[in-house]
Amino acid sequence: MTERRPSAPQPPAPPENASNHARHFDGPVIGVDVQHRRRCAFAVMNRRLQLADSGWLDGDTPSKIAADLLRRVRTVEQHFDQRAAVGIDAPRMPIPAARAHYWDGTQQRWRNRRPAEKGRGRHCEIVIRALGYANPQWTPIQHQDIPPWMAIGFALFHVLADRPHVYEVFPAASYERWRGRSSPQATIHFADFRDGPRDMLDACVAAVTVHEFLNGPGCEVGGGDGLGTIILPRPVPRPDSESQVFNYPDDAIPQEPDTPSRRNP
Repeated sequence: MTERRPSAPQPPAPPENASNHARHFDGPVIGVDVQHRRRCAFAVMNRRLQLADSGWLDGDTPSKIAADLLRRVRTVEQHFDQRAAVGIDAPRMPIPAARAHYWDGTQQRWRNRRPAEKGRGRHCEIVIRALGYANPQWTPIQHQDIPPWMAIGFALFHVLADRPHVYEVFPAASYERWRGRSSPQATIHFADFRDGPRDMLDACVAAVTVHEFLNGPGCEVGGGDGLGTIILPRPVPRPDSESQVFNYPDDAIPQEPDTPSRRNP
């Protein structure tokens, strides 16, 4: 493997608010953009945020795609002689049952779920939507219809579950947090962009987001429901960071399935 072109779950503890994590991580970072109709793009960045490798995961089932990702992660770690950190652009897991509460953005408070609402979505997705950073596709309830791309994402997180640095990212939210900023800056090449330019760009952004989270500027949001967080490359500024949306109600962790409706998440 050369620097330019080689040949090649359990959620984190929930924070009470948008949590900053000042660390130092010198290892490679790998971003994965999850797709169903096209192959999943991956991008490997070194500690200087230079694109060291990129490509497309192989496999025709979620388990085979996950096995290929694990193989590639091990190859990267062998080349760099360091553990890698991975950012995956997909939900970590389904929710066990319909959530009991919804966020009311107008009133800036939590309210009870209404009968017509499906109860889909995790706390981290609610925060991202409430802050206006992106529009998530709500994670469904387990044993209900799971979109194929989400099933792939669940498999990717599962196969990497014993690794210390595996994160859920949301490139659209990262773009929003970088709006108007000239840093960070990354060096990329276009060898593997032709088959899906936006997919590969999102994989690069996923990798950079992990790097920023692990080296100080980033934060994680959500996690109050015990279903994982989403990491961001920059902290949530005030007054948004003081919003009650970060404080998931203690009685809101879903326990039992509910009847889905057609219109509402």
